[in-house]
Amino acid sequence: MHRSPVPALSLALLALVAFAPGARAQDAGETIFKRYCAVCHTVQAGMNKIGPSLHGVVGRPAGTAPGYSYSDANKKSGITWTEANLDKYLTDPKAMVPGTKMLFAGIKNPDDRKAVIAYLAQQK
Repeated sequence: MHRSPVPALSLALLALVAFAPGARAQDAGETIFKRYCAVCHTVQAGMNKIGPSLHGVVGRPAGTAPGYSYSDANKKSGITWTEANLDKYLTDPKAMVPGTKMLFAGIKNPDDRKAVIAYLAQQK
């Protein structure tokens, strides 16, 4: 008896469709991170560059990545990096934390901010 490949193919296509949006969002966030952030930051735990490691940044209090020398403004900000706070910060870092060492002007496109924040949220 010969079995048709259609059911297997259908399941494969269904899996592709089901998982593709998350994969695309992950890829978009990583691409945006590389474009805007990777010059100064990494998502590798414990590896600081010009800026602190962003590994585990979502949920972390500002100014607390081990081994990084933060500005007093950042250390004393009282901010916890929630997704909402990251969105506000990445829009205009100096407006949210006057005196921050971060020289970046911000990510103006809200979809780009959302994608990079989703990517950072996965870096645990």
